[in-house]
Amino acid sequence: GSGDGQGQILQRFPEKDWEDNPFPQGIELFCQPSGWQLFTERNPPTFFVAVLTDINSERHYCACFTFWEAVESAQPQNHSRNGEGEEEEESSSSPIQPAQLFAPKSLVLVSRLDHAEVFRNSLGLIYTIYVDGLSVSLENVIGNLLTCTIPITGGAQ
Repeated sequence: GSGDGQGQILQRFPEKDWEDNPFPQGIELFCQPSGWQLFTERNPPTFFVAVLTDINSERHYCACFTFWEAVESAQPQNHSRNGEGEEEEESSSSPIQPAQLFAPKSLVLVSRLDHAEVFRNSLGLIYTIYVDGLSVSLENVIGNLLTCTIPITGGAQ
């Protein structure tokens, strides 16, 4: 169709809300501020951090790393229609291939801490594991990242 769509959450960690830190509702809307659109070219990955403020004035830093994946195309067309609505056989035996389309996919990290470079590196690592198809469980990677100690700004290494 028009190439416009809606984002959806495919997977999240933790799977259930923590009592003191609920999952931000509508996060899929902020990941693509210009809307979820298909493109005919693969765009380079992008990264940005947005600050969401909840009803209690608590800040949540939302790091968003977006990359582009090829969309599974519909079935190839083997016939074309002439002006009278009748099907005509194509002169070549190969089916007509539709144009390749690319859809955005976003990795999002939500934190109460403001560490943009750590967010970028963490999401970059997850992206690399995903793209390279490594046989590492995403749950283990996330678990290892969550148990990392991040030094306090200005504190000891």
